[in-house]
Amino acid sequence: MHIMKNPSRDEGKEVMPNMQRRNFLKYLGMGSALVTAVSIASSCNKDDNNPPANNGVSLGSGDVAVLNYAYALEQLEAAFYTQVVNSPYAGMTSTELDFFQNIRDHEIGHREFFKAALSTSAIAGLDVNFSSIDFSKRDSVLGTAKAFEDLGVSAYNGAAQYISKTATGLVYLGLAGKIVSVEARHAAYIRDLISPGSFADTDVIDANGLDMVRTPAQVFAIAGTYIKTKIDTTTLPK
Repeated sequence: MHIMKNPSRDEGKEVMPNMQRRNFLKYLGMGSALVTAVSIASSCNKDDNNPPANNGVSLGSGDVAVLNYAYALEQLEAAFYTQVVNSPYAGMTSTELDFFQNIRDHEIGHREFFKAALSTSAIAGLDVNFSSIDFSKRDSVLGTAKAFEDLGVSAYNGAAQYISKTATGLVYLGLAGKIVSVEARHAAYIRDLISPGSFADTDVIDANGLDMVRTPAQVFAIAGTYIKTKIDTTTLPK
C-alpha cells in the first residue's frame, strides 16, 4: 500500500537544494510582493484551519478556503509525482523520467507557494493513499496522472468564480491563472503519452474551445479517493 504521511516542509528544497525559500518563490515567477499580499489577507483568518469536532480539517472561509482547496490538490499531485519519480514504472524511458521530474518540480513549487502564501492559515500536510495505483505499470501511472491533471485544470477553472472581487482577489486570480496554465500543459503532455495527438480531446474541451469546469464538491468526490486525511469541505463555496 502506498500511504504517505505529511509531505516534508523541506521537500521543495530537496528538489532545488541550492535555492533559499524566498528565491524559490521568485523562481516560480510569482514575486515576493504578491506572496506578502496573500499572507496579509490570510492572516486575518489564522484560526480558520482549526479542525471542528467531527468534520475533519477545516479549509477556512472565504478566499482562504479557496486557497486551501487549491493547496490540498497541489499536495496530492506533488506526492503522486514524487512517488512516480522515486519508483519508475517498468520501461519508463529517460525522456519520460525527465518530464516526470519536471512535472514533480512544478507541483512541489505550486504546493510550496500556497503554503508560504497562506502562512498560519494553511492546512497541515495531508496523508495520501495511493494503494489503488500500481506504480510499476505504465498504464496505471499514466491513467492516474491524466485523471489528476484533468481534475486540477477543471478545479482551478471552477474555483475562480468564488474568489472575492477585491484588489487582493485579483492577485489570487492572477496567480491561479499562472498555475492552471501550467497544469494544462501537464495534462496535454500526459494525454499525448497515452495517445499521441489527444492533447485537447473533446472529453475536456467543448465545441466552443472551452475547458471543463468542476465544482469543489465534484472535485473532492474524485480526489477524496486518494486523500486519507478527513477534510471538512462545508465552508467551501457551493
